Order: sequence, then C-alpha cells, then structure tokens
Amino acid sequence: MGLKTDARRAVKLARNIIASRRAQRALGTALARVAPLEPGRYRIGVYFADGKVNLYQLRQWYKPLAELAKTHPVVILSRASGAALALLDESPVPVAYVRRVADLEQLIHDQQLQLILYVNQNAKNFQMMRYGRRWHVFINHGESDKMYMTTNQFKAYDYALIAGDAARARLGKVLWDYDFDKRAIPIGRPQADHYHDGRELPYPDDGREVVLYAPTWEGDRAAAAYGSIASHGVALVTALLATGRHRVIYRPHPRSGVLDHEYAAANRAIIDAIGAANQADPSAMHVYDDGPELGWQLAAADLAVVDISAMVYDRLATGKPLLVTRPLAEEAEIDTGGYLSACEWLVAEPGMPLAQAGAAMVARVDEVAHDPAALDRLGHWVERYFGDTAPGAATARFHAAIDHLMAEWQRFAAEHRDDEAIDEHDVEGERAESRADEDAHG
Repeated sequence: MGLKTDARRAVKLARNIIASRRAQRALGTALARVAPLEPGRYRIGVYFADGKVNLYQLRQWYKPLAELAKTHPVVILSRASGAALALLDESPVPVAYVRRVADLEQLIHDQQLQLILYVNQNAKNFQMMRYGRRWHVFINHGESDKMYMTTNQFKAYDYALIAGDAARARLGKVLWDYDFDKRAIPIGRPQADHYHDGRELPYPDDGREVVLYAPTWEGDRAAAAYGSIASHGVALVTALLATGRHRVIYRPHPRSGVLDHEYAAANRAIIDAIGAANQADPSAMHVYDDGPELGWQLAAADLAVVDISAMVYDRLATGKPLLVTRPLAEEAEIDTGGYLSACEWLVAEPGMPLAQAGAAMVARVDEVAHDPAALDRLGHWVERYFGDTAPGAATARFHAAIDHLMAEWQRFAAEHRDDEAIDEHDVEGERAESRADEDAHG
C-alpha cells in the first residue's frame, strides 16, 4: 500500500514539474503580448499568491471588481505562473505577474498602491503585508460557518469586509480585543447582484425542476470532512437522473479527489452518469459544470443541494430553497449557532442500498422544494447573514466601503506627509527566494 502511495506521489510530482515548466513558457509568450501597466494608474491591488487550482477564490470577485474598476482602477497581483496565465486570459481587470519579491517591489513603486485586497489566507500574503503606509484588507472568498471563518488571522489585516450580522457575531466569539466597529465593515454579498447576468441558460424552460448539486472537496482533516460526493452524491444524482422530471446541474469543487482517490472515483461516476443520461435522453440536458463562472447556477436552480461550505451562503443570498448535506464523519465540526442550527438537512444512511438511499433523497428534495414554511424560515437567515439583498444594495455597500478606506488613506497620508522616506526593500524575501531556487534546481 505504501509503495503504491509513493508511486502516485512521484507521478503527481513529475506531472506538476512538467506542467509548471510548460506554464512558464506559455506565460512568457502571453506576457510579451500584454502592454505594460500605465505607471501611477492603479491605487487598488488584489493580491493572489495561490496557483491555478485555487483560482475559484478569485473568480467569484471578477464581476464586483470589474464594476469597482469603473471608478477605482484595479490590478491583480499574481505570484504563480499557472494562475497568472489563466488570469491573463480570463480576468476582467489587468493582471501583473510578480513572481519575485523584486517584481512586487517594482510594481508597488510604479503604482503607488493604497489598498491591497486579499481573498484567502495564503502564507505568502505576509510577503505583501510587510509593506506599510497602505491598507491591507481581507475580503475573503465567501461567507460560511466553517472553522476558516473564525481564524485569528483576521487581526493581521487593517480591515476586513464581512457579509453581515452573522459574520460579526461569529468572529466576536474568537477575536478578543478587536475593534469591530472600525475594522469589520459589513457589505453583504456583492456577487449576488451579478447572479442574474442575463446570460442564456444551457437548457430550455421546459417544466423540469432544476436541482443544483454543488459539493465541496473531501477536506484535509476529519474536522473539515464536509464533502458528500462519496456519501450522498452518487445515490442522489443517480436517483434524480432517473425521475424524468428533474434536471441536474452538477458543479463539484475543483479540488474534489485531490487527496482521496476513492472520492475522485465517486466524482467521476457522477460525471459519467450525467453523460449517459444525456445520451439516453438528449432532451434531459443535465449539466456537468466545471466552468469558471459561478452565479447563474445559484440563481437558476429551483433547489440547491450543497455541503457545509461557502456554497451554503452563496445560495442563501438568493433566498431560494436549499438542502445541506449532513456529514457522515462524527469528527466534522458543525457550527450550531448560525444557519446550520436551523437549516434543512439531507441525511445519508450508511449501509443503505443505493436505490433506496436515492429514493429517500429525492423525496426529501421534493419536500423542501415545495414547503412554504421552510421558505419563511429561510428569509430570516437571509437577512441575518446578508442584510439588505435588494438588487444593487450589496454593490453600493462594497463601493462605499472602498470609498471610505480610500478617504482614510488620504487622511493619514496628509497627516504624515512630512515623514521621512522609508526603505521598503525586502532583503530577507529575496534571500528566501534565492534559497528556494537553489533547492528547486540543486
């Protein structure tokens, strides 16, 4: 067993090295076609140190950033070649590739960045956060009640843009001596203003009930084992495909199966089942969705089935029916003080035959999709998590927060205009990069 695991790891490492080199070559070609950034144009930067696999964290901000850029030009700072290559192709705002600390420092000097936005907690964020005289702002990549949302790392940022009352209450339990009134700014969910983007759906309005199944990945530890593809997904999707009255949109987390090959096999089984169902009945038009855009799926589905993840709250912002899969692992931590204390659960019974389990899940889907009382309960939680969800309200709060922070920067800059210049050159960062290069090639 150990030899097989080692072999898989070796193959994966070799593939990653080959992919990285290929990406570097392609990136060089792409960068040669991009005009240099206009000096002094950008005051807002979005820092992204992750690779391509975690681009989903940034993609959900594309439309809000594009809207913001109409009044405040925005540039994305990408540290990884694979991510930068994808961003150059798909980002609606300009992208700067800053692999080395020296590249980062040059961009900071050329652009005079005042606000730096962060969508995750990558350790490399601290290479950017060393630069003072600007605001470092955590905007996150979603709202949820997972452990990730209560990390003390929030304190590392000057400010955090949070969704609403539920986020503040959640953080209030763990962040001691934190000035919430100043540093935690509620903005709702500006992404929800772009769910209804006028795009044409990939299926007709033919009376089928549309069910979105959007599970998360398997997790890297038992306490975060929220993924349902193996426990719920195969039975659920197989049964829904068989009814003839449902249409399935299947959107798995892009990291599904990266650690557990059995979980990956279950994911593949669902994808294959959708393909077989569409081949048997072309009018069914079930959807396997692995595209970069998230929004239309949440708005279009009559009911959504999601795991404990940010997808719960992305869907909650629509105010439409949803089911949350109950994790099988007893160790999986579930917040019982928020929406999950009153949500509609979808339970899987271990050992139950596949057909019987699927039938029970379809019955639960039908029950929640048509329950007025459940919809009323949902409305309470929508307000608590996101505040005013009227069209455009969250976008207005997001822009107001940015305007406020820009004004605060101007105020502090005026107060300190006579301060002496500082040397922001990161010698230690360059040494670390040099050691990393030696390790990679030595």
